[in-house]
Amino acid sequence: MSKRFEDFMKNNHDEFDEIEPSADLWGKIEARLTLLEEEPKKREAKTFSLAFVLKVAASVIIVMGIGFGLYIQSQKRAKNVNLAAINPEYAKQQVHYASLVESQLNELKTASKGDPQLYKEFTSEIAKMDSTYKKLNNDLATSPNQEDVLRAMIRNLQIQTDVLSQQLNVIEQFNETKNNNKEDEIKNI
Repeated sequence: MSKRFEDFMKNNHDEFDEIEPSADLWGKIEARLTLLEEEPKKREAKTFSLAFVLKVAASVIIVMGIGFGLYIQSQKRAKNVNLAAINPEYAKQQVHYASLVESQLNELKTASKGDPQLYKEFTSEIAKMDSTYKKLNNDLATSPNQEDVLRAMIRNLQIQTDVLSQQLNVIEQFNETKNNNKEDEIKNI
C-alpha cells in the first residue's frame, strides 16, 4: 500500500505545491497558543472508581452466567427428546439398534485383544459414524421434521451394526487363519 501512496504522491506532486496555507495561519496559531498558556485549564483526568469497576465486573459475570445457564438448558433439552412421542415404532428400533451396536462393540473389543492395531482401525471407522449419529441426536430437538431425523439416526445405527458385523467376521477369519498357521507349524515340528 505504501508503494501506491508513493506513486500517487509522485504523480500529483504539482497539485500539492499549488495549495498553500493562508498567510495569517501562523498568526492565528500563535494567538491561540498564547491564550492557552495564559489561561491554563485544569483538565480533570477521567478515572474509574473502584465501585464502578466492580459494578461492571458483576454485570459481566451475571450476563455470562445467564448465557451459560441457557446454553446448558438447551443442551439438556436436546438430549431429553422423547423418541416414543415422535414415533413409537422408530423409538423401539432405535433402542434395539443402539443396544446391538453396544454389544457388538464389546464383542469386537474382546475378539481383537490379540491385535490392538486392528481394533484401533476398526473403532476409528465406527467413531466417525458415531459422531454423525450424535450430531443427528443433537439436531433432533430443533428439527422441524423430527421423524426424518429419527429415521436417519436409525439408519446410521443399522449401518454401524453392518460394519461391526463385517469387522467381527474379518477378525474371526483372521484369528482362524492365525490358529491354522500355528497348528501347521506344530505339525511340521
